[in-house]
Amino acid sequence: MSREWEANAEQWAAWARTPGHDVWFWGWNLPAFAQLLPEPGIGTVDVGCGEGRVGRFLAERGHRVWGLDRSQVLADLARDAGGYQEVVCGDATALPWDAQSFDLAVSFMCLMDMPDPASAIRETARVLVPQGRLCLAIGHPFNRDPAAADSYFVETDFDETVERAGLTMRFVGRERPLEHYTRALSAAGFVIEELREPRPQPDAAAASALLAQAATTPFFLHMRARLVA
Repeated sequence: MSREWEANAEQWAAWARTPGHDVWFWGWNLPAFAQLLPEPGIGTVDVGCGEGRVGRFLAERGHRVWGLDRSQVLADLARDAGGYQEVVCGDATALPWDAQSFDLAVSFMCLMDMPDPASAIRETARVLVPQGRLCLAIGHPFNRDPAAADSYFVETDFDETVERAGLTMRFVGRERPLEHYTRALSAAGFVIEELREPRPQPDAAAASALLAQAATTPFFLHMRARLVA
């Protein structure tokens, strides 16, 4: 999966950075995710930072942000765009920072793109201070193609190419049941404080056909977890 995201990095940069293009992100997913975030503290680590738009959003709101992505192209794009104290190309299962370096970690729409999210969650716990928080967003586990697997409980790779408004993006990842993530959080010493299934605001849904379909279908899942062990 990491190789595929590296190969599609330039496509993703265009998809994410073209003004007005990714209405799901700007008009729905990010605003809902922002409601989970604590106030800025000693430091925030953006695990799976991609081209850096979440980190830049956080920096604009007073967070001091460090970022990591497995794709060298995306890490370079995030670094060049600014907002981060440091951006590293590396593995989320072996973060390059000392234990207890941060009081907040964010993992936005990337755990389902990792081959071993449980190890990434465990490593995230290592770099957080006691009572530190992890805020994560994933594709909703219930929103999967029923024909793609014999059972909801079967892990299934997905590979989807989307074309919209002259741009093409290939999305590659793995669908897993919700319990995969909740067990990983518990095993790493987290307790879940908030679990939300965001829907776009009525005015946003009325203004965009792309957002309107999300009024009745859960596309994303957001969680805030606190490190207690």
